[in-house]
Amino acid sequence: MSERRTSILGALLATLGPISMSIYTPAMPELVEAFSSTESMIKLTLSVYFGGFSVAQLVSGPMSDAFGRKTATLAFVGINLLGSLICILAPSVEWLLAGRLIQGIGASVGITVARAIVRDQFTGTEASRIMNLIGIMLAIGPAMAPTIGGLALAAFGWHSIFLVLIGFGLLTASAVLIFMRETTVADRALARPRRLLAAYWSLLKDGRFIAAALVLGGSVGALYAQATMLPFILIERVGLTPTAFGIGMLMQSGSYFFGSVCLRLTAEKLGGEGSVRAGLAMLATGGLLIALSVQIVTPSYLSVMLPVAFLSFGIAFLTPHMTTAALQSFPHIAGSASAMMGFIQMAGGFLGGLAAAWMGTPFAAFGIIIPTMALIPVLSYLRFVQLTRRAVVG
Repeated sequence: MSERRTSILGALLATLGPISMSIYTPAMPELVEAFSSTESMIKLTLSVYFGGFSVAQLVSGPMSDAFGRKTATLAFVGINLLGSLICILAPSVEWLLAGRLIQGIGASVGITVARAIVRDQFTGTEASRIMNLIGIMLAIGPAMAPTIGGLALAAFGWHSIFLVLIGFGLLTASAVLIFMRETTVADRALARPRRLLAAYWSLLKDGRFIAAALVLGGSVGALYAQATMLPFILIERVGLTPTAFGIGMLMQSGSYFFGSVCLRLTAEKLGGEGSVRAGLAMLATGGLLIALSVQIVTPSYLSVMLPVAFLSFGIAFLTPHMTTAALQSFPHIAGSASAMMGFIQMAGGFLGGLAAAWMGTPFAAFGIIIPTMALIPVLSYLRFVQLTRRAVVG
């Protein structure tokens, strides 16, 4: 496929997971009342989504290696559609949890195949450029999703949010069916348990891959983790309406979008390593500002979201190069490598969300968990550089 077609399809697939998650967040406080439930139980609907998304990547990635990118994508998007339907019809919060779990399982194929089709066809600077373009386009969907979710909630109620997700799932399936060309040679032997375990073992024992994946796991995981906290902080603590919250989340995704555009303009001058270091500096600044603001500033929209903007801007700078670096050595199992990397990212968000639920107070959790997660990429990158230098010397 052409670079443009790969970028557009990759962006569409990559947004499936974030949109399935973020369009739903404005409705979380209302769902507490709708299901006569508790905040902790409604937060758990995000946690089970994270869990299903992260674990299922370990299956969807190898399935795309074994049966082809297109076949695996259509099968898992169908599972995502089933999850959305269950959520619409849910008679109790337990059924809502089940629907969210199935949604996450189905959405897992999106980011996995998006990265794999890039690695199948492109390498080096070209691959990083496509990943950056996917990042720019990726920012648009999640940026608009909470706004659309908030408006749909205000106009038609929470059921309409899942109807929108069904529409997006059908759009994704149609685009894959019509425009995607197969980019790998399917090898069904890769689906055998022994081959599958061997592939993952080769990834887990590669120190550079793990270090690069942890850079992304800590940074992208922080975005997912704070999604479990921000609705309750901004709606219940700061006092925004669900619709205002949806619009207000544009600062997070808008900063990611702006960072991706800035990277595209400066990538040639900075180089891969320079862009990662600039991103880590912004990420660390955002984490520090979050820790300080929670301790010394009365919570307001700007005191919460300005540090988040720093965080998002930095993540946009480091993601393309670190993704390319992590996948570079594994062209033969690109789907499995992409899946493991995605699993580590989502596991970070899942564990951060669980820690926030355990702490009980979203605002306090925000000030501790997110800065801690922002530190992980810095330490992991130092390890990545150390291992890279050893490999060059060796």
